[in-house]
Amino acid sequence: MTNILYTADFMAEQILGGGELNDHELCKMIGQVQKIQCSKLNKGLLRDKFLIISNFITMPQEIKDHIIKHNKYVIYEHDHKYLKNRNPGVYKDFKAPNTEIINAKLYSKALAVFCQSSFHKNIIEKNLNLDNVINLSGNLWPEETLQFMESLLELEKKDRYSIMDSFNWHKNTREAVFYCEKKGFKHELIKSSTYTEFLKMLAGNKYFIFLPKTPETLSRIVVEAKMMGVKVLTNKRVGATYEDWYKLNSHELIEKMKNKRKEILNKVLGVYYEK
Repeated sequence: MTNILYTADFMAEQILGGGELNDHELCKMIGQVQKIQCSKLNKGLLRDKFLIISNFITMPQEIKDHIIKHNKYVIYEHDHKYLKNRNPGVYKDFKAPNTEIINAKLYSKALAVFCQSSFHKNIIEKNLNLDNVINLSGNLWPEETLQFMESLLELEKKDRYSIMDSFNWHKNTREAVFYCEKKGFKHELIKSSTYTEFLKMLAGNKYFIFLPKTPETLSRIVVEAKMMGVKVLTNKRVGATYEDWYKLNSHELIEKMKNKRKEILNKVLGVYYEK
């Protein structure tokens, strides 16, 4: 499978975002995947390649046009890059006016558009009227990370709420703090430069509150909290809450995400082999 090229705005080595971590694991599981940032693509690199396109904001328009004409590809969607503002949350029923739609042809010509949840899938289909959208219903974590989270189930939890200390306005840290203060809940802002330390902090409290302002296609942190036995308080904008496995917690949810590794890989490679 040396003809598979994965492209994104940034790699996990550069940004420890949920999408980047998920994609890093996907490429490891596939093996022998060429990885290159969207901004560094050229027509020569694209020749005879099957593409897995992730976040592509920095991809030049001429490269998009070339891919549509000459390549077989899938889009592994992490948000809503078919909208100018990437935020369907500002529109009634998450349906944007046609004037706000971009990249429509790139999505329609893809062999598949992989999304994170049924919530995510419904929003994409509502805006683009596609029939090639596939719900992966989950994310990918390395087996060792899943084992690490399972070990954190043994931590004694403090009777307080964790709040993600994020500078991103759409994560809505401010409202989560306000909610806790209004209710008189003990709370702690959590942030760390290392992923494992952040997981330890999250696992150390009984509760996690997350009130995003924009639709979260899945929300890895919500799933991670539940895998570590943390009770989650959130709103209706979190994709994970729409999946049938959301009722699971702790060991059962960890086992479910272990199974998702094979399931997601098979769905992605299934399109590759059918091409």
